[in-house]
Amino acid sequence: MPTIAHLDTPTEEERSAITAPLGAHSSDQGFAWNPARVTLALREGDAIHGGLIGYAQWDWLYIEILGVSTALRGRGWGRRLIEAAEEFARRESCHGLWLSTFTFQAPAFYERMGFIRCGEIADHPAGQSRLFYMKRLDTVGHT
Repeated sequence: MPTIAHLDTPTEEERSAITAPLGAHSSDQGFAWNPARVTLALREGDAIHGGLIGYAQWDWLYIEILGVSTALRGRGWGRRLIEAAEEFARRESCHGLWLSTFTFQAPAFYERMGFIRCGEIADHPAGQSRLFYMKRLDTVGHT
């Protein structure tokens, strides 16, 4: 009989073993898990000053992380990273992009970039909200 074990720092093999049943079930339903990963770095020499991490899966690009160092904020780097992610998404034939952010981060930035709020978890963290955004790239025929 299995037990529940808390893994403080799971290895890649442990993560793969944990996700395998869900991957198998999704594949059985016709949705194989085969993400196309994208990592964009704001690099200056050997230094990285932020970037974007995400993956395209099932016709949508998920932006997991978007960060720009304080020294580079307000200079258009976030916009350029989103535009590069959109180009990647189009090459992967994605319908759109989605992400989550927090009220204390940059929701207005995403709204200026054309993202639409599509969900919220209030009091996450306490006194703030986690916000979910999406942006369709294939707007023809969609509202």
